[in-house]
Amino acid sequence: MLSYNTNSMKREYLMVFAGLLLTAVSCRAQNNDIDRTTVKSLDVKRYMGRWYELARYDHSFERGMERCEAFYTLMPNGMIEVRNTGIKSKTGKRHTSIGKAKLGKHPGQLRVSFFLFFYSDYNILALGEKYDWVLVGSRSPKYLWILSRTPELPDKTLNHIVDIARAKGYNTSNLIWVEQ
Repeated sequence: MLSYNTNSMKREYLMVFAGLLLTAVSCRAQNNDIDRTTVKSLDVKRYMGRWYELARYDHSFERGMERCEAFYTLMPNGMIEVRNTGIKSKTGKRHTSIGKAKLGKHPGQLRVSFFLFFYSDYNILALGEKYDWVLVGSRSPKYLWILSRTPELPDKTLNHIVDIARAKGYNTSNLIWVEQ
């Protein structure tokens, strides 16, 4: 017959609960350190077209990719087709992901899905006046991208974009500069 010490079990549950609570508070505090304020207005039609990915945070779905591009196409039903492409460095093979997007609750926010009905925030944090560059984040502080209409931007412009990201609370030393 097994014997349980209820005080010991209560202590274990309390420690697990406390650990989970501390983890949740820590994650929430990190998330709140990022300013996710989007641009005040967005001309969706001007945003459509090809964007070159100049920099990003590392994440599994683009790891080892170079020459990454995003193509946005406004569909007749108001949805946006999102086509992301990139070349795997090791194999030289092009990979393409096709998703969909819809307008979010705020100007400058899209909701993007690459799988069924699971949508993620796509926050346009800063945008060049000529729609020539964009700084994009998400709900999570783990994602950040710098995109441009051209494969390169002048250093002055790149430094300006990185300064905006830093001012919003992002650790810009974590940016990976993408080979175009």
